[in-house]
Amino acid sequence: MAKARALDKRRKSIRNIRKITRTMELIATARFKKAMDRASAATAYTRRITQVVADLAHAGLAVSHPLLEAREKTEHAALLVLTANRGLCGGYNGAVIRAGAARYHELKETIPNLKVEVSGKRGIALLKFRNVNIDRTYTQFDDQPKFDEVEEIADRYLADFAAGKLDRLDVAYTRFINAARQEPVVETLLPLGGLDIDAAAGAEKTKKPAGTMYEFLPSAESILEEVVPMSFKVKLFKCFLDAAVSEQIARRVAMKAATEAASDMIKQLSSEYNRARQSQITGEIMEIIGGAEALSG
Repeated sequence: MAKARALDKRRKSIRNIRKITRTMELIATARFKKAMDRASAATAYTRRITQVVADLAHAGLAVSHPLLEAREKTEHAALLVLTANRGLCGGYNGAVIRAGAARYHELKETIPNLKVEVSGKRGIALLKFRNVNIDRTYTQFDDQPKFDEVEEIADRYLADFAAGKLDRLDVAYTRFINAARQEPVVETLLPLGGLDIDAAAGAEKTKKPAGTMYEFLPSAESILEEVVPMSFKVKLFKCFLDAAVSEQIARRVAMKAATEAASDMIKQLSSEYNRARQSQITGEIMEIIGGAEALSG
């Protein structure tokens, strides 16, 4: 009887766990849809800003901005690692940490002053375990990061870059490609060489006839002064959005796998419980028969 009771108790416990993992899977699915919509909108906005700079280049204006120019010597660099505040999302945090740690050791060999900033409690704990000195931490970002909060960080980076306190900025995060594919990457956002002006200009040439004239008010230079910093802010914000949607996808997949594993364990325990119960009933019947024979004898 003890074995059957233990199996039944374990089965009930796993059923309770399955309810939790199933609920977390549904919550992650709902959050994923909202986060994906924001990430998709940010992607379109980022591409549009890139096209504006491409228009300036295609109009004959020399695209020149301090944020686009690489420094002759890189002495100050920053590495921003974007992770989650919570676990239970498979290998999401571990993959980002491995990519960020690899870039950290690469930069550490050539750059004397390297600062590490981490977003997410999991990343903070994992990097501390790896004995990496962390200069700044952020724990306020969840599945819906706000642009105002990211803009504060971006403005500090821009101010440091303009003052010569920062020569390079790398961001380690999980890039969202589609619902079935996400990949941990490390991108260099400063200097802002990721505008891909030539590619965007080529796309514009296919859409617009040659010799198209542009009018810029008040001037093309003033527009460039606004567009380039905003492009950096949007790119940084896009990194946070990609990290958020990728986290929810990873959590949904992990919780779905946990729910299915719990269901399989429940089936196995139910089979073992039935066999143990049958064996127990058979034993009790044999005892009754033996007792009856003893009394009749």
